[in-house]
Amino acid sequence: MMTQAAVMTIFFVLGVFPKGLTAVIQTQQTVMAAVGEDVHLSCQLMQSRDVTQVMWQKLSPDGKKKDLAANNKYSGQEVNPGFQGKVEFKDAGLQNCSIVIRKVMEQDEGCYLCLFNIFPDGYLTGRTCLQLYELHEPILQIRESNSTEETVVSCSATGRPAPTVTLNVTQQDLYFSHSSTVSVTNTNGTVTVTTTAVLSGFHGNGAQVGCAARLLSVPEIQVFKTIPADDFTLIVVLITAVVVVCVAVVVTVLLRRKHKNRDDEEMEMTQEPIKDPDEYKTPLMKQENQQIWRQTSQEENPKEEKQEPSSSSTHS
Repeated sequence: MMTQAAVMTIFFVLGVFPKGLTAVIQTQQTVMAAVGEDVHLSCQLMQSRDVTQVMWQKLSPDGKKKDLAANNKYSGQEVNPGFQGKVEFKDAGLQNCSIVIRKVMEQDEGCYLCLFNIFPDGYLTGRTCLQLYELHEPILQIRESNSTEETVVSCSATGRPAPTVTLNVTQQDLYFSHSSTVSVTNTNGTVTVTTTAVLSGFHGNGAQVGCAARLLSVPEIQVFKTIPADDFTLIVVLITAVVVVCVAVVVTVLLRRKHKNRDDEEMEMTQEPIKDPDEYKTPLMKQENQQIWRQTSQEENPKEEKQEPSSSSTHS
């Protein structure tokens, strides 16, 4: 079954028989699918005929045909060995025959033929072409401009066929100007489209820009990025923060010193000075103390006292 991204255009093919009879085959003119998807190719005979076999072939760029699979009225379904696991029948009727190509790659791109073998008139052929697409996620880049109110924004998207790249901005006061688009074809057949524009009205306070990549009816892919504030704004914010921190530290230190000095003064006021005990003694107490001290000294050292000589002598 085809994905929602697939685009199908229905048309009718008229086949001319040898005897001049005509019939109609309904098929898909173009089928688009992403690389790696499963693709459904269908072919339907719009008139009731005696069909003996329905065959699917791949048409090479050089005009050669490769048999993929066949559904025979008598022998049934058969897929050629080179395409087993790659090609499978989905609807294997003789009037309506559909196949599925698993995980299509670049080599699967091209045109396919469905052939109805009608007895006795011969073959009636329908044709459908498979076109693959690729759409990779865009790459959004932002760089500074010489002007403080302008920023250069570029977005690149790679796809096949060439995608459409669109820049957008969420803020109403901002707008893109001086846009340019460049396309480069890569060696693998994909195309890289780069759109560059100048974002005007930017004041360095940050903004969100987006890029959308579109490809035919394939759902678009969007990416977003926020432009940071400019260097001047960041410097101002940083300096302001540093100043606030320094002021807070200084105020804290001064308050601590003030409280410490106040505590020291209060402690000195509450403490009484230690006075000399002798200051409380009267002169009489001092004299008595000195006499006691002398008497104590004499008692401890009696040898130091001298015996006074007698004033009279005895004569015989």
